[in-house]
Formats: sequence, C-alpha cells, structure tokens
Amino acid sequence: MGILYSNKYGPWIIGIAISLGVAIGVVVLALIAASVTTRRAETASIFNNKKVDITGIEARSRIWGENYPREYETWAKTSNMDYKSKYHGNIQQDALGERPDMVILWAGYAFARDYKAPRGHWYTIEDMVNTLRTAAPGVGDQTDLQPATCWSCKSPDVPRMIEQLGATDFYKSPWSSMGPQIVNSVGCADCHDPVSMDLTITRPALREAFQRIGRDVDKATNQEMRSLVCAQCHVEYYFQGDGKYLTFPWDKGFSLEDMEAYYDEHDYKDWVHALSKAPMLKAQHPDWELFLIGPHGQKGLSCADCHMPYVSEGGVKFSNHQLVSPLSDVAGSCQVCHRDSEADLIRLVNDYQDKLLETRNRLEPELAKAHILTKMAIDAGATDDELQPIRNLLRQAQWRWDFGVASHGAPFHAPVETQRILSHGLDKALQAQLALKDVFYAHGMETPTELPDISTKEKAQLFVNMNPEKLKADKQEFMATIVPKWLEEARAAGRI
Repeated sequence: MGILYSNKYGPWIIGIAISLGVAIGVVVLALIAASVTTRRAETASIFNNKKVDITGIEARSRIWGENYPREYETWAKTSNMDYKSKYHGNIQQDALGERPDMVILWAGYAFARDYKAPRGHWYTIEDMVNTLRTAAPGVGDQTDLQPATCWSCKSPDVPRMIEQLGATDFYKSPWSSMGPQIVNSVGCADCHDPVSMDLTITRPALREAFQRIGRDVDKATNQEMRSLVCAQCHVEYYFQGDGKYLTFPWDKGFSLEDMEAYYDEHDYKDWVHALSKAPMLKAQHPDWELFLIGPHGQKGLSCADCHMPYVSEGGVKFSNHQLVSPLSDVAGSCQVCHRDSEADLIRLVNDYQDKLLETRNRLEPELAKAHILTKMAIDAGATDDELQPIRNLLRQAQWRWDFGVASHGAPFHAPVETQRILSHGLDKALQAQLALKDVFYAHGMETPTELPDISTKEKAQLFVNMNPEKLKADKQEFMATIVPKWLEEARAAGRI
C-alpha cells in the first residue's frame, strides 16, 4: 500500500515541495536585494549629503566629523583612559618611575629625562608639549633640544607645513618654532584623501623609503594600505644629517640585523652614552616591521583588522577609529577569526607577555650594570682601545633591548622574534660584563661589586648628573609662558 501511495502521489508532493522552495528562495533573494539596496543607499547618502566640502589638508578632525560622524565619534574616544590590561592599556604611566634602569640605559639622551607609556591619538600634541624631552629657548637655562622632525608623527598639521615649507626646511627648523602651527592631534587627514576618502600616504619618509628599495607604494592594495598608513609613524626611523631629515633605515631590509647593518655602514649613532661613552642607537617603535614577521602579518592581516574592527550601524559598515588594544573588544577583533573564548584569548596574550617580560626584566638591570661598570673602568684608567669591543657589545645589546621594548605590542605581534631579540641582547650584555672583568684585572683591580643605588627614577637621574627638580621647574615655566602664546596664535588663525 505504501509503495502504491508513493507511486501515485510522489510526483505531486515533489512538485509542491519544489514550488514552495522556489517561492521561499525568491522571497529570501528579494529581502537580500532590498537590504543591499538599502545599505547602498545609506552608504551613498554619506557621500551625497556631505555638509562641508573638504579639499587640501584640513587638519581639524572636527570638520571631517560633520561629514563622517560615526567615524569621528569613535575617533574622539581615543581621549578615553578607561582601559587597563595586565600591562598598561591607554592610561598614562611613568615608565621611568616603574623601571629606573632605563635612566641609566639612556644616560646622556633626552629619554632619560622623561618617558611615559603612550596614550591614545587624542593626546599626541598634549604629550609632546608636556614631556620633559622638549624645551624652548628662554626657559630656564635650556635650549631648544629637538628639531621640528620630532613633530612628524604627531599631527595632520605636519603634512600641511611640509607642503608649505618643503620637507627639508621643515625638518631642520627648531622644534619650538612649529609650536603655534602644529596644534591638532593625529586624525582624519593623516590617513585619508579628503575627496575620495581613500587611504593615502601623507608623510614623505615612507614613500622615499619604498622608492629606495624599488617598491611603489601607490601600487599597494587596499588591505596593504590598512597597515601602510600606520607604518608612516609606527616604525623605526632616524634623523639623517645636520638637517635632521626623517629617514626609514630599510635599504637592506626590515629585520633588526638589516637595520643595524645599515646604521653600522653609515657610521651612525643617536648619541654617545654619558657613562660608557659607547656610540648608541635609539630604537623608536618598529611596530610595523615586527608585525610583518609575526603570525598575523604572515597571514596577510592588517593593523586595522585588529585595532580598527568593523562596526555595523543600521545599513552602514564602518571602521572603529578608537584605536585601542584589541583586548578591549575581543568579540569585535580576535573572535572574528578565533573561536576560543574571550578568557582563553586574553590568557594566551598574557602568557606571551609574561614570558617576554621575564627576559626583558633580566636584560635591563644587566645592561645598566654593564654601562656603570664601563664608567668605573674608564675611571680606573682603561683606554679606548681596551674598551672598544665592550662598547660595541653595549651598542648591540641595547639596540636589541630597545628594539624589543619600544615596539608597541611586540610580545603579541611577533612573540618568537621578540624573544629571540631580547635573548640576544641579554647574551651581549653579559658578554660585555665578562670582558670588563678582564679589563679590571689588567689594571690590577677586582671587578667592583658595590654599585650605586639607582632604585628610583630620581636616584638614577641624580647619578647621571641630572637634576629632576630643575627639569620640572623649567617645564612648568615653559607651560605657563610659551604654550599659552602658541594656543592664542593658533586660535586667532583658525587652526584649531
């Protein structure tokens, strides 16, 4: 009976099922089409209903915000200082106060004065002006310590001034001469073309570096640009020659050893160490270079994939411009690809950081000790010939320490490479100490075991002949007398 029933009504049932399936499919496709049309209309309306026409270099992000309120609102959240991870977050912290060995490592260099953990892009100008590393003529007994090149990554006013003056004249200007001009923190004009909103390179240094290695940045894909706009600033760089021309040392490649070979070939040094007299290199923040080596970079991800995850609002999909640690939004960043729980992902990142910082915390005091012992060897009569190989080791050790430490997010971006770099730095610092034992022995001395008390930032600064109270007083005078004039001039000119 079942077979007869199946044979009699089967085709009829199948036909009905097919008809229903087709009808449902048509309805679903219609809904999808309507959704797509709506989303396209909403997206198009953003461009078709602009409130202001932006052309040229408009450094004021609030003007862009009139056309792109969603992006602007999330960018404005870079002012928040409410995220704290196991290690920092977006809260300003005194790094020298936490790790005073760094005062010794940077003795004779402006970073020994002041180094704080970075905050959000909202604060780039405020933190640059407030740091003890910058000063101006006529304040206390200080001179203008830095060139205008130091402003390069801090503001969209920089491309405007480079366009006005030319890169060469801008870079060689005194830092304080640009104070009234550079007043807007990192924002829209740093990365976007004002007409098309395409990502664009606004800093000549990256374009010039690519040209020297035979690469055309204008042929980069959109996915590559989602990292390259960051690589305008979050990279290793130096100030070349008396003109302090901003230069990326990528001619030999992007690895630590490639850049070290470049610097050695050019006989370059950032400064001579005040204690050991070693010719030193100061790593800036080689974030992009390390990211390229790490697992996410190798898989073709971009900086924006994790630090600027997409957000959907109504029919509009846009990037979150808050630019904070991905751990503050694990669901929107990490879990787009990874199916692990939020707790497991955070634990994984913390494990990377714990292990790398264990090596860092071994390296810093040993490297500081090596600089101090070298100063003691100098005082004991050691010659430059005796100390040259030791100074080479100190230069190499500190380059590795700084390369691994100064890169924001290095323990996550490239954990294996960063561990290798820091481990080699520790090895070279200990090699320098062993070589110093031979120098002391040659001068009839035991290696000193009693070292100065550098347990606080203030004690370490006094040891390297720095007066922290005088530095603070000069900065207070600067902030009270010079900065208000800058702001008054900028407001009168409509630059803010």
